[in-house]
Amino acid sequence: MEKIIYTLWRAPQVSLDAFAERLRGEVAERLFTLGARGLQLNLADADVAPAAGLRQENNRPLPDATLSLWVDSANTESRRPFDDVLTEISSRQAAYLVSESVAIRNTRFPAQPGQRTHGFSQIAFLSCPPRLTREAWLDIWRNHHTRVAIDTQDNFLYVQNLVVRALTHGAAPLDAIVEEAFPPAAMTDPMAFFDAVGDEAKFQKNLAAMMDSCNRFIDFDRIDVLPTSQYLLKVAAG
Repeated sequence: MEKIIYTLWRAPQVSLDAFAERLRGEVAERLFTLGARGLQLNLADADVAPAAGLRQENNRPLPDATLSLWVDSANTESRRPFDDVLTEISSRQAAYLVSESVAIRNTRFPAQPGQRTHGFSQIAFLSCPPRLTREAWLDIWRNHHTRVAIDTQDNFLYVQNLVVRALTHGAAPLDAIVEEAFPPAAMTDPMAFFDAVGDEAKFQKNLAAMMDSCNRFIDFDRIDVLPTSQYLLKVAAG
């Protein structure tokens, strides 16, 4: 089984609510009929409007949604029917084959199929800085930064998707797509985000540790961050 992450943009004349409703309804059903093994939607909808301050936009415009699709094969012939469905609803799309690593599984607020997951999900689009080899970048991110991110934040889901390759022409060059879920308070309260509510010293310590670690493998003029609502529509199963 393989995992594909699509980035999706709606047409300007289509409201975000209408775009989200169609993705969660008609489009999801068509993808299931085609044989989707698993399906997750992340939507930049009204529910995450309070998290606007967390958006980072260096490669505009950011997508309106990401769609994670688990399929038997991501080969072009097998994938084309899924691509065609998503092309109908979006003004623009890109698809990436990814290798998924779940650093934190959501056991605090388990997702219920079809329902909005508690809190919000932050999607980060990463590329390897020119100053690092891909091997060095991967080692810092996966073998050193992972523990820092877990220890300094109140994230209850942490999924690291290493981009194997882009699957569609014109897809922006990416090396990773990261998913982290946080409680609602973290949308507006940095101390909640950094697991330090009411503790200024802990907040400063966690913030500094996180920023020091990020600076080792992220160029902040290249990263994009999108707060989203997560909808797990079908649990991936072999």
